[in-house]
Amino acid sequence: MRGSLPQVWAAAPDTKKPPKTMLKFVVVLYQRPDLSPDAFFANLRNEHGPLAERIPGLRRYVQNHVVPDPKRKHPGWDAVIELYWDDWESMEAGWASPEGQAATEHLRTLADLSRTTWSVVQEHVRR
Repeated sequence: MRGSLPQVWAAAPDTKKPPKTMLKFVVVLYQRPDLSPDAFFANLRNEHGPLAERIPGLRRYVQNHVVPDPKRKHPGWDAVIELYWDDWESMEAGWASPEGQAATEHLRTLADLSRTTWSVVQEHVRR
């Protein structure tokens, strides 16, 4: 429901001022099956990242890449992307902009869009 927007805290908890809130959008990426992991991550870092960083209103952009771990099974997905916005309206305006449309369209070059998912999330920092 839009009346109670999910938000994350963007200010340190020890400050006297009320914390500024931000909207967090998360994308769980699955690489296209015809790409090698090296090709997927090179595209994500060197092509898609710079496109996403140009989206108007985007305050923070983080790529989380899966790393091989000999003690754990691969999670199935390949990267989690975090995008931070001032509010819902600035996020929607960013996605609707030419830069937002270009970044969204570019996902087809690296991601399996039949499996890739996204959502606005509410962060609950516990520690």
